[in-house]
Amino acid sequence: MMNDFAQFIKSRRKVTLALVLINIAVYVVLEIIGDTADAQFMVEHGAVYTPMVMEGQYWRLFSSMFLHFGFEHLAYNMFSLFFLGDILESIVGPVRYLVIYLLGVLGGNLVSLFMSIQSGNYKVSAGASGAIFTVMGAFFYVALRNRKSFGADGMRRLLLMIVLMVMQGLVDRGVDQSAHMGGLVSGFVLGIVLYHPKAVLRHAEESG
Repeated sequence: MMNDFAQFIKSRRKVTLALVLINIAVYVVLEIIGDTADAQFMVEHGAVYTPMVMEGQYWRLFSSMFLHFGFEHLAYNMFSLFFLGDILESIVGPVRYLVIYLLGVLGGNLVSLFMSIQSGNYKVSAGASGAIFTVMGAFFYVALRNRKSFGADGMRRLLLMIVLMVMQGLVDRGVDQSAHMGGLVSGFVLGIVLYHPKAVLRHAEESG
């Protein structure tokens, strides 16, 4: 069983695996020194809090993507990233995938920041869920570009998955829905910019 697990890990795409391991490592360290379910503790260690970002702590827009409020939050996001991210990275390549991931998270957090300023409702925000929606948005664009080979059933299942994820965010009051939607749209736009099938195919042939 251990050999099977080791082989499974080795078969994962390197950037996705690295991102998952970083998230887990950060969570473990923070759990050792404090309580990741405590909002104040999370703010002290890099979560997004609008007044602090407005004061110039823009680094929080990036650091927050590696923080999670408790084990369930971490487990759900890492499970999603482990599979969705692996698929997207295998299609667009590691460099484009990392660019999509990082810029998509920034886009989602900027949308969340803007909405927070407009509403005056300042919440502590952290987690990789914005990145999950970024990956989903980019993958949806890739699927649209390849809808003939993806198939009508595949497109319907993907669209249903997106709808269900959005609806879950609507019913869960603890979710930063603005970051989710910002990440989804950012991922789709970044997919348009970065996904060029011929270039991706050439990259795969050169590295193969």
